[in-house]
Amino acid sequence: MAVRHKHIRALVNQLLEELGIQTGPVPVDKVANALGVEVRWEPADPDLSGFLVRDPKDRRAIIGVNSKHHKNRQRFTIGHELGHFLLHQGEKVHVDSLDRAFEVKLRDEDSSTGTDSDEREANLFAAELLMPASFLKEDLANLDTLDLFRQDVLKPLARKYGVSTEALTFRLANLNYIQL
Repeated sequence: MAVRHKHIRALVNQLLEELGIQTGPVPVDKVANALGVEVRWEPADPDLSGFLVRDPKDRRAIIGVNSKHHKNRQRFTIGHELGHFLLHQGEKVHVDSLDRAFEVKLRDEDSSTGTDSDEREANLFAAELLMPASFLKEDLANLDTLDLFRQDVLKPLARKYGVSTEALTFRLANLNYIQL
């Protein structure tokens, strides 16, 4: 399945507009809460960034985030899992102690490999949510210099959006502001 770039950007823009978010950093935990998704932070194995569990019967969803990861990584994980929540149905897993089915999506290091279209869509959703194209366009228009490889330009912009300079660099490349 092809990644739905236009659909994802439109979905994020609609969400930001509905929530009145006009600048970074986007409060992803508050976005999750506004969508009825609970976010919980717990320590986990370093290979596990997070997960999404949803109970279709109660229409409840929980995003689990590895509290041992860097805050920027945690924000991306929440955005990624929100992407799964809004874009994908998930897999059903039966839990022995309860007589119900749960849908589960795990966020791990394989999620960033770009081989699965659901994972690519969730990654794109997270990037669109954390670094909206319209916000970046406005910020870049206000910069004194457009040398986006300079750390004195990248670092403050990355801090503004609550992302790593690497994530921002990839986002700027994907938006055709720079070539890698």
